[in-house]
Amino acid sequence: MEGKVLVLGHRGYSSKYPENTILAFKKAIEAGADGVELDVWLTKDGEVVIIHDETVDRTSNGSGGVKEMTLGELKELDFGSGEKIPTLEEVFEALPEEALINVEIKDVDAVERTAEIIRAHNPGRVIVSSFHLNALEKYRKLDQETRVGILVDREETIAKLPELMPRIRPWSINPPIDALSILGVEKTVGALQMVRKANLKVLLWPLNEELYYQNDNLVRLGGLFNGVIANDVERMISYLHSLGLR
Repeated sequence: MEGKVLVLGHRGYSSKYPENTILAFKKAIEAGADGVELDVWLTKDGEVVIIHDETVDRTSNGSGGVKEMTLGELKELDFGSGEKIPTLEEVFEALPEEALINVEIKDVDAVERTAEIIRAHNPGRVIVSSFHLNALEKYRKLDQETRVGILVDREETIAKLPELMPRIRPWSINPPIDALSILGVEKTVGALQMVRKANLKVLLWPLNEELYYQNDNLVRLGGLFNGVIANDVERMISYLHSLGLR
């Protein structure tokens, strides 16, 4: 894992295929990604499914809340190109053993079952992340070994790191590339330098993916990040090659 910038397909190869589907995950790996990032929610009947939103409205031909539906009801829906909603177990089974799986916990209620599934499959290939710090604390109590990433969407999270470190014992801090345009280069670089001094990895994720490619942003952050989460896997891999980071 060392020596090159990791590329994880954001909800799979989501710029070309239906997000958070087995098709998108497989295509990301085929395109050269080191792994995929995905989102988990708990169904009405206690299954862990892969979907970003709390409802199925945006990504399927149905409507309603994920937590109000059973797995059977969810499996009846089309999530694009005939793809069905995957369970977390199905993702583990579908992807090659060497593929990394970044499991983002969207639903705090999904923590316990997610931890069980990860323990039953190879935890060494997993990074668990969340914006919900309480979800990560809860996860860490259940699983002492799996790598955990703290997703950052506000400056206060970085300020809280000293108190969070012993409770969550993170492997990585995952800030948005968009911090460069929101906070400015100097402040962002300073924050990432602090993170790296704490011997933590940095995985970048996008609100606006174009920011990866503008203003030499990744060059400005050179040496301060270990991986990127990207919608367009092939474009990112090609770009990192051109920068000598892959």
